[in-house]
Amino acid sequence: MRLAFLIPPMMLLAACGSEEKTSAEGTQVSINAGDEHGGVQIKTGKDGGNIKIGGGGAGIDIDIPDFVDLDIESDFDIDGVKLYPGSKVTKVDVDANDKNGADTATVKLGFISPAAPKKAADWMAGEFAKKGVKVTRIGDTLAGKDKDGSDFKINFGPDGANAKGEVVITKS
Repeated sequence: MRLAFLIPPMMLLAACGSEEKTSAEGTQVSINAGDEHGGVQIKTGKDGGNIKIGGGGAGIDIDIPDFVDLDIESDFDIDGVKLYPGSKVTKVDVDANDKNGADTATVKLGFISPAAPKKAADWMAGEFAKKGVKVTRIGDTLAGKDKDGSDFKINFGPDGANAKGEVVITKS
């Protein structure tokens, strides 16, 4: 799984934690990463945002212009498998913590695809098979484990003639 798309630019700022981003196109990003020593919250939208960094009795709170442009669709993949062609990521939620020796992370991506749920699920299942990634399928839901040992589940549901879905990746 490639989560590198989360590192620049937000994760560099969010080494200890952060919150939310809404681009002009409507993609909302929420990042919460931290430990017992503090964290960072980043909230941005099309009209600007705010960064809060705190921990150990010190803190920074600054307003920022909207300048973060994410290209999530082209950067996201699980073991080389991307979302169905033409899909658009609508929401990203990241919750990563390293507290008391427990390093856990959950990533959720909401998306829409220009195909019916069955067609999008069939295509992605075929792409996983080409990459040698074993997935199980119940209806239009795919589940598996990536090469790094993280569990993933991809749910496809109807959205008119298209698919609306969610990818959930869990590392523990």
